[in-house]
Amino acid sequence: MHVPATRRKTTAAALLRTAALVLLMAFAFAGLPAGAALAAEGDVTWTVRTAANGYGDDRSSYSYGVNPGGQIKDAMVVANHGKSPLELAVYTADGYTTDTGQLDLLTKDKKSVGIGAWVHAGRDGVVIKPGKSAEVPFTVDVPANATPGDYVGGILTSLKQSDEAEGINVDRRLGIRVKLRVSGELKPSLAVEDLHVEYDGTANPFAKGDATVTYTIHNSGNALLSARQTVSVSGPFGWLRAEAGDIAAPPELLPGEKWKVKVPVHGVAPGVSLAATATLTPVLTDASGSTTSLKPVEATAHGWAVPWTLLLLLVVLIAAGVAAFLLTRRTRARRKLGEEARVRAAVEQALRDKETQQS
Repeated sequence: MHVPATRRKTTAAALLRTAALVLLMAFAFAGLPAGAALAAEGDVTWTVRTAANGYGDDRSSYSYGVNPGGQIKDAMVVANHGKSPLELAVYTADGYTTDTGQLDLLTKDKKSVGIGAWVHAGRDGVVIKPGKSAEVPFTVDVPANATPGDYVGGILTSLKQSDEAEGINVDRRLGIRVKLRVSGELKPSLAVEDLHVEYDGTANPFAKGDATVTYTIHNSGNALLSARQTVSVSGPFGWLRAEAGDIAAPPELLPGEKWKVKVPVHGVAPGVSLAATATLTPVLTDASGSTTSLKPVEATAHGWAVPWTLLLLLVVLIAAGVAAFLLTRRTRARRKLGEEARVRAAVEQALRDKETQQS
């Protein structure tokens, strides 16, 4: 299908604008400053930051510890760096980890059950004059029956605009992360699931090949966790052990989330039977930002590393041996039959000679 050049240029421009907005949102959620110069480029002309109060003057995000049934009051500051008044919607949403390892927030039409349901903005929207800022208060109301553990979400500002060139409505969002730890028994736990190992050898039956180890990290506890990872592959009885190089740490996973991992291991000997072991050391971050390493967990799976060319040679040698054995056995049987025939012929001749003499 032919696409007009004008349409192609418009689509490319839209993609660039979208990429810039996604990058800007990543800055906001990561707690990095998104300055007015960056925000003024394109259609996003505002920034968000935490309010200066008793919780701190220069926070990159919101982080609280609260008891079930507790309440917290805080605020967000929204600044308009554009040249015209700005009308923004304000709402809260639960967070989740994307396939790229970044924190994202549910859209407004998706139902939230944690942060998005417990954090209530003081207003649904705000109008800000050019060059001005406005403070948006919000309250965190934790249910009395809230399960202990970590919750992550965010408070968002949103501007919906129509893109006439594309004929769609674009929702541009900027927000700040909200992390909440509900007091009670903290049970940090990671599990290694669906562990598999595959081997890729070479034509040389005595040369080492590569193994690929895949598994899923499951945050099966109630705390936000990352981990350090090690992976090794060994032959029978733990011989011929090979280890993977440095493995990138997974993102901090929210309780219940999963993360798929694929690790190459080089220099693996074709030991016929392989054992792949993945070891995770969970890393827990407290409210002050300090990290604690927890007890490692590991899982092991088995696979095959068959040197196929050597196996083929072995099959050929066995076939040749069997053929030689059968041929030898057949030759011996023929010789035996020939010898028996000669004996019978000699006996018969002897009997005939005796009969002739008697007659």
